[in-house]
Amino acid sequence: MNLPLDPFILFHFRCGGLALANSQELTQLLTPCLPSPGIWGKISRKKMGLLLLLIICQCAINSIKTHSVSKPNIILLMADDLGIGDLGCYGNRTLRTPNIDRLAEEGVTLTQHIAASPLCTPSRAAFLTGRYPIRSGMAAFSRVGVFLFSASSGGLPSEEITFSKLLKQKGYATALIGKWHLGMNCESSNDFCHHPFSHGFDYFYGLPVTNFRDCKPGQGSVFLKGVQKGLVIPIQITGIALVSLAVVQYIGLLKVPFQALGYFLLIVTISLAVLIFFFYHFRQLNCFLMRDHQIIQQPLSYENLTQRLTKEAMKFIERNTDTPFLLFLSYLHVHTALYASENFKGKSKHGLYGDAVEEMDWSVGQVLDVLEKHNLSDKTLVYFTSDQGAHVEEISSAGDVHGGYNGIYKGGKSTNWEGGIRVPGLLRWPGVVQAGAYIDEPTSNMDIFPTIVKLADAQLPSDRIIDGHDLLPLLQGKVTQSKHEFLFHYCNAYLNAVRWHPGNSESVWKMFFFTPNFSPEDSNGCYDSHVCFCHGGFITQHDPPLLFDLSRDPEEKVPLTPETESRFYEIIGVIHQAVENHTRSLHPVPNQLSWDNLLWKPWLQLCCSSLFQSCYCDYESGGSPLQVHLG
Repeated sequence: MNLPLDPFILFHFRCGGLALANSQELTQLLTPCLPSPGIWGKISRKKMGLLLLLIICQCAINSIKTHSVSKPNIILLMADDLGIGDLGCYGNRTLRTPNIDRLAEEGVTLTQHIAASPLCTPSRAAFLTGRYPIRSGMAAFSRVGVFLFSASSGGLPSEEITFSKLLKQKGYATALIGKWHLGMNCESSNDFCHHPFSHGFDYFYGLPVTNFRDCKPGQGSVFLKGVQKGLVIPIQITGIALVSLAVVQYIGLLKVPFQALGYFLLIVTISLAVLIFFFYHFRQLNCFLMRDHQIIQQPLSYENLTQRLTKEAMKFIERNTDTPFLLFLSYLHVHTALYASENFKGKSKHGLYGDAVEEMDWSVGQVLDVLEKHNLSDKTLVYFTSDQGAHVEEISSAGDVHGGYNGIYKGGKSTNWEGGIRVPGLLRWPGVVQAGAYIDEPTSNMDIFPTIVKLADAQLPSDRIIDGHDLLPLLQGKVTQSKHEFLFHYCNAYLNAVRWHPGNSESVWKMFFFTPNFSPEDSNGCYDSHVCFCHGGFITQHDPPLLFDLSRDPEEKVPLTPETESRFYEIIGVIHQAVENHTRSLHPVPNQLSWDNLLWKPWLQLCCSSLFQSCYCDYESGGSPLQVHLG
């Protein structure tokens, strides 16, 4: 198309920062914005000039918008075990969360944001990879669905592609600060095959596992009750066996070699000694702080811990004001053991749990302030969420409630009732994402992967299924319907429930194949076992499956029946077909959460001094950290 472009128009473009040598280059730039060719012969040259100027302005705006959504800074803020009802922007009126609420006011609030798993390890694996954890082997077939020890051999496989790997390849500075919980070593104490460095992070400051009650003296133990239950029967069997052998030996019915009996007693004694040693030293062996590959504090001190994590995050931002960066700030709050610094302790209306929430909110405010200080707010996408819902069974030995609030939603952490998987989802990016908008469409924490990968101008992997979808069209209001027609809810490695949001309906159907047995029965959780489990006598199977319409019954109170829903069997049939299609897309992978991969292996233990020196060091207050080794 030949346009009547005179020199002054080219001049305006050059003044606007576009180095266009001639009208041909300008024509190529304007072509996407131009009206139909026939219009040029019907208007005067004066009007033509005005029209071209309007087109130029629109093209410049489009160009600026295109540029602004390319390679922004990314800050991902993830709480641990935070209930969706704990935040002011989701309806809480007693906890003070002004900084997190500010993200909602200046950005988008997702009201149906779903964690890919109701447990820490698999949820975080899905978040980093954009894939259901069953695809990466990060979903357990056993009762234990998370890593419990720093010296386990399982972890996020190196074959998995994380968003941090892809952003690093595009020139991003990348940092993980806080909780990891996705494994550390494979075969030796310094191979670091599962370390954050192996998954695309340049900098790591945080905990390799998680924050346990056992990490903080006086806060009780996650393991004591389970160990006591687990040891009673083996000890009883061993005792009965030894007494029986002694009796038959004495009366002469059976001659047992004393050497064999001695070996048996030796094995039992060594096993008990190792077990006692491990749990006596659990805090030193599993609760420690690392910087990169080095242990800097063992055991972990909770003194001003949130302030230290926040300071590290702020320093990372300030080191990268001229470089695109990815910061994953993974809070220890509000997983037990609960803690808060002196500035926040006793200040909330909800005890130590509320103090921890408000301290975390302060930290979010510090991060937002440093962005403003360096004029980075408009260049940065900020995302806030929780890895799963609140742990409602968390009650201290003194009877204090140490778990959060899931609002109107049923259940909590470890279950696929809405209280376990419906989590906060807040995204702020001034000038790009709608401000003050609410989106009530099914979205997933897996969606962050394709969203930020595309923003970084990186390519999504083509050799594997990515279960997440790009959120930006929803966030900008360009589309109103989520791409998630189906979402599959796993309890460990077992498909527990399916969510279906038909494109031509406001209904959100949710179908359960089994549900956990709450204990006590009339409660809202599995208080007798501390968490709910996924198989055997801990669940009730349903045939036909339980069916709910979350658009009408978000509390999941009344299952639908053929009598109350005329399309009951049709809906179940559609979901069954979706399950078949989904199941065909799965391929066998090594189970990273098998018993072999979960167990403590002494040769993988990270220790900054030696096991015989109780693995003690503290380089946070000065001195040079030692390289980790096994004593």
